[in-house]
Amino acid sequence: MKDIILLCVGVAALVLGVIFYGKFAAALKASDKPDKKSKRKKTLMLILSVLGGYLLICEAIMLIFGKPESEKFTVSIWTDRVELFGMSISSTVIITWCIMLALILIAVVLRLTVIRHMKDEPKGLQNVLEIAVEQLEKYTDSKAEGVGSTLASYLFVLSLFMIGCAVAELFGYRAPTSDITMTFAMSLITFALINYYGLKKKGVGGRIKSLASPTPIVFPMKIVSDIAVPVSMACRLFGNMLGGMIVMELLYSALGAFAIGIPSIIGLYFNVFHPLIQAFIFVTLTLTFINEAIE
Repeated sequence: MKDIILLCVGVAALVLGVIFYGKFAAALKASDKPDKKSKRKKTLMLILSVLGGYLLICEAIMLIFGKPESEKFTVSIWTDRVELFGMSISSTVIITWCIMLALILIAVVLRLTVIRHMKDEPKGLQNVLEIAVEQLEKYTDSKAEGVGSTLASYLFVLSLFMIGCAVAELFGYRAPTSDITMTFAMSLITFALINYYGLKKKGVGGRIKSLASPTPIVFPMKIVSDIAVPVSMACRLFGNMLGGMIVMELLYSALGAFAIGIPSIIGLYFNVFHPLIQAFIFVTLTLTFINEAIE
């Protein structure tokens, strides 16, 4: 009975909103000097129409398909595990393999099509690829001078992987970047690159001297600071990605049966824009720490 009443309310709100919106819109169009009060009424009728239509759609779906079962809201730091070939594997590892496979397939297709037939005068997809590579090399060189040509390829793949994680989350899967083990593995690679380029640029003696500058007293503090880099980067990325996932789960839980449309709009930020920001920040932090090591 309650659903029938809400359905009728939705229909009434939609009909009244559309009728009065058209009336106010016509009045504003006919008026030489439309006043703010009429504009406000027109906006309110538009909002009423949207809310009425939303309520109508939600209630109609529930009457046709029934109410979804309410689930207890739980969030786990650790990801679910699945049994595969007799082994217990994290679900994010399987998602990571899928993303890697997709990237490899895309790379093979590009190698056999675009790259194989590259021309001196780029056009179409070749032009897009060349611009992407050139801009990334410039950005890498601007943040860590001298390593742009060698480090850009790794950062490009890392960025594509993080974009792949965002795409996986759009399809309802837990992003690998919301798993602390994955972010820690990525941060350890950054830690290895920091020390590799530092040793390559300055040598063992120069690297130790830079850690003991301006006075040997700071040497142990700088060692601790360097060791803390992968931990802080891993926790930062993990916390941000997990936070976005929790917000979306809370939204679904709060809306319940009315979780139609609204989560998709808000998800454009938490599942698209937010992961892209985190990818940019992770790449920038990697370059910043490498630049500090080679200065």
